[in-house]
Amino acid sequence: MAKFMIAYYGGERPSSKEEGMAHMAKWKEWVASLGDKIVNPGTPLMSSKIVSVDNVIDDHNPNAMNGFAVISVADMDAALAIAKEDPFLKMKGTIRVSQMMEM
Repeated sequence: MAKFMIAYYGGERPSSKEEGMAHMAKWKEWVASLGDKIVNPGTPLMSSKIVSVDNVIDDHNPNAMNGFAVISVADMDAALAIAKEDPFLKMKGTIRVSQMMEM
């Protein structure tokens, strides 16, 4: 099995506590449905910095990566099928799926 990172970009914040709780319930249901395919169910990212040779700046891009999950499946097609069912997409965010290389 190969490992894939599902990276989360952008998306809208819930407009209320109730909406947030409903989204969290859908996310938990989605994670549970993955069973042993899930390696890391999700790691939200807080503030980010952009580092270059000459500078370090705050990342204020509203479409910056804001979290990731890791799954273990047979191939990219299987990873994409899982990502297409992720409830994050209903929050108008986008997802990047990347195969991870073992070092």
